[in-house]
Amino acid sequence: MKRYIFLLTIAVFVPFVMQAQDLADALRYSNIQVQGTARSAAMGNAFGALGGDFTSASINPAGIGVYRSSEFTVTPIFGNTSVESNYLGTKRESSDYKFSLNNIGYVYSVPVAAQSEAGIVNINFGIGYNRINDFNSDAVIQGYDVDGSYMDYFADRANSGIWSDFYEELAWKTDVLLKDNNNNEYYSDFQDANYGQSQRKTYSKNGSIDEYSLTMGLNFNHKLYLGISWGINDLYYKQSTTIYENDEIGHTPPFVNNFQFNEYLTTYGVGHNFKFGAIYRPINLLRFGISIHTPTFYRLSDDFSTTMYSDVTYNDGRDTYQEDSPYNEFDYHLQTPLRATVSGALVLGKSGIISVDYERLNYGKAKLKNGGDGENFFDQNAEIDEAYKSAGNLRIGAELKATKNISLRGGFEYLKSPYNKNAFGAKQLNADANTLVYAGGIGYRTGSFFADLAYRYSTLKNYDYPYPIPVDEIYPMPEAASFKTIKNDVIFTLGFRF
Repeated sequence: MKRYIFLLTIAVFVPFVMQAQDLADALRYSNIQVQGTARSAAMGNAFGALGGDFTSASINPAGIGVYRSSEFTVTPIFGNTSVESNYLGTKRESSDYKFSLNNIGYVYSVPVAAQSEAGIVNINFGIGYNRINDFNSDAVIQGYDVDGSYMDYFADRANSGIWSDFYEELAWKTDVLLKDNNNNEYYSDFQDANYGQSQRKTYSKNGSIDEYSLTMGLNFNHKLYLGISWGINDLYYKQSTTIYENDEIGHTPPFVNNFQFNEYLTTYGVGHNFKFGAIYRPINLLRFGISIHTPTFYRLSDDFSTTMYSDVTYNDGRDTYQEDSPYNEFDYHLQTPLRATVSGALVLGKSGIISVDYERLNYGKAKLKNGGDGENFFDQNAEIDEAYKSAGNLRIGAELKATKNISLRGGFEYLKSPYNKNAFGAKQLNADANTLVYAGGIGYRTGSFFADLAYRYSTLKNYDYPYPIPVDEIYPMPEAASFKTIKNDVIFTLGFRF
């Protein structure tokens, strides 16, 4: 059966040739999850038809028009992300804690028709930010008696005439990539020894996308609310991976005892978008909302480098090597997909709320553009279009007024996998990698002060290869590792109305 090298690049967990801008980058920065206030989080972020919460600026800006007074909120979050992996029957778990600010928001309400409350009742302005993606996580996979090596990929590329200062050159200088001059082909000691080494790979990711919003909302007769928001996205992503292979048996010298290969990627930049929305309340019981988010237009920069270490035994002794790649910088643009959300809410007077949001977007419409070296990304954009699909995200929330001052809340989010079932003639590993989020919380309000507490539990199971798949079928097919990512977040909002 023919192997497809595209299988590795469309895995959701991490891109392999990280200095190249590809479909993994497009997905990473298009796949957002709003993380605003505790009230919104506890209700599954189903606020498209509700408003009156600064998270609305990143969902449906018409919700800013619902405010009847000015407000200031601040939302810290404390969370834990754990990743459970299974590779060749060996299970490992990594955990990472974080403390950050999810949200700071200020809304200034200007009454217009305080007496008659006809026509435009309020004009409200909002400024602040919501976190819309959090990248922080660590993971590790480990396998023993492995049939295959990362060096298979290096040898395969070298034999195909591909030679990179970031990959093959380092392996050559550290004596891990070898050449048979008689047959004029490259190979590795692990391949020559029929494999059987142990293998470990670690992943470390940090960073976030914070959306700073300038928002205006209008209230017409308490029936129709219109809003517009200008979003300025601050993006920072840092990733490092380390793959380590160790020959625990040893062979007739010369042979490689072990090697370690590190990749370092940092991406940073700024993007902007606009959001337009409306909320209509035909009767006090019902609210309907709709919003459109333009693509986010990013200007991004990548910094990339690699290092390699090896320990080699020769006939006359043992040597260690270290080689560093050049430092690569690259500028480019990214256009994320357009998003649309329809929403509905049932407002049961002062007793409670039930709300539902449905968001739709086509991940295949993300586009890489304007590479710093004149790259037009034609091939990469074709791969994006084939690998990804349209997907719908469902958010459901409820709030119950337990007492005059206390509210109880619950929510659920279902975020559909962006992957097509099949692409490039093969089944995609992560076609069913859906994210599920369960949330609950409590709120307290008295006078001009309020405090909200929320807990969110999210889970995602996906698959990834530890190293790229060689095209030449003389090399063994690497096994895919499974990852189960679990996030536990405690979110707290303090708010003041005046």
